Amino acid sequence: MPLTPLDIHNKEFKRTMRGYNEDEVNDFLDRVIKDYEALIRQNKELDERCSQMEDQVKQFRLMEDSLGKSIMLAQETAEELKQNARKEAQLVIREAEKNADRIVQDALNKARKTALELDEVRKQAAVFRARFRSLLQAQSEMLEASEWDHLTGHESSE
Repeated sequence: MPLTPLDIHNKEFKRTMRGYNEDEVNDFLDRVIKDYEALIRQNKELDERCSQMEDQVKQFRLMEDSLGKSIMLAQETAEELKQNARKEAQLVIREAEKNADRIVQDALNKARKTALELDEVRKQAAVFRARFRSLLQAQSEMLEASEWDHLTGHESSE
């Protein structure tokens, strides 16, 4: 068990003939008591300060753990956002590809329909041309016919 200032103060030494000067011993013991009390106070203060520092270290560790968890959560959230953005981008691309395919198919269908209509118009033009030619030939033959000469009173000099 460690000495206390009271133990030092109450310490009695045996008296001998050729012993130390009592006043010097008492003065020295008073100085030792004061220094020892000061050391005890300082030790107590250091213990309290050490305890406070340990509490702060605990708080800092808790904060560090909390920050680490927050960082992990932020990273996970960022990764989820990236994955969601990728998925959304893929959906947009697929939708755009579907729309592009539909537009291309519509354009091909319109082109086929237009080509068919063009073929039909060409056929009708060919039929019209043939009929018109026939009509012109028939009219020409009628003009060349001798019946006209007979009606107009001109006989052909053939």
